[in-house]
Amino acid sequence: MGYHEWKKCIDACLECASVCNHCASECAKEEDVKMMAKCIQLDMECSTLCYNAAQLMSLGSDLAKQVCAICAEICRLCGEECGKHQTEHCRECSRICLACAAECRKMAA
Repeated sequence: MGYHEWKKCIDACLECASVCNHCASECAKEEDVKMMAKCIQLDMECSTLCYNAAQLMSLGSDLAKQVCAICAEICRLCGEECGKHQTEHCRECSRICLACAAECRKMAA
């Protein structure tokens, strides 16, 4: 398996990483940043892992499935945390994270 077979998951991971970076940046601008600390942390972790998962899938790595299984978990956690907030960037991030989690779970199966 490789790039072409995993393209849908690669695209989902790249989109998720980008949206998580945006969400973290916007959360850092909120009036009560301390309240957004967990969201920001999970956004940064999710973005990092999504970029790495996309890279490993693009390389056709033998470890891509294992990394995607972990990526699915951080995407789920991030999506759930962002879902607790009412800002537009958090709602968008939650939706994209949960969709990416589903793609990563499929890929890892």
